[in-house]
Amino acid sequence: MTKPPPDTELIARNKRARHDYEILDTLEAGLVLRGTEVKSLRNGKANLSDAYGIVKDGEIWLINLHIAPYEKGTAWNHEPTRTRKLLLHSAEIRRLIGAVERKGLTIIPLEMRFRKGRAKVVIALGRGKKLHDKRADLKERDAKRDVERALRSNR
Repeated sequence: MTKPPPDTELIARNKRARHDYEILDTLEAGLVLRGTEVKSLRNGKANLSDAYGIVKDGEIWLINLHIAPYEKGTAWNHEPTRTRKLLLHSAEIRRLIGAVERKGLTIIPLEMRFRKGRAKVVIALGRGKKLHDKRADLKERDAKRDVERALRSNR
């Protein structure tokens, strides 16, 4: 995984995404938010675990992203799991639409962060893993951990 730029602040990370999906490509996208959503994100109240992206009317939308209601909000507080629009360049949108419709890939949010004061979502194009692929990855990770442990103890 690549390191984020130094001017970023992590809000939330989708830990299950790399386990459930084979990640093929990543992009950073802006997000259309309301005021109370931004305040809630500043408190770190976001959950990406059930979120996914869809294509609707030539735009990319994020479904099931849960941003908790702001505690000090009024009656005009936001709905926690409303559909939110992603802000991308038109070439990026066309590429995502082609991958989703032709190749059958899925748009998955990997993490949310503030970059230069703006809320951003790192999204990925992914293909769902089968159960045997997940098991193979776990075996590989365990083997790598054992090798590292053995090398550390020999020093």
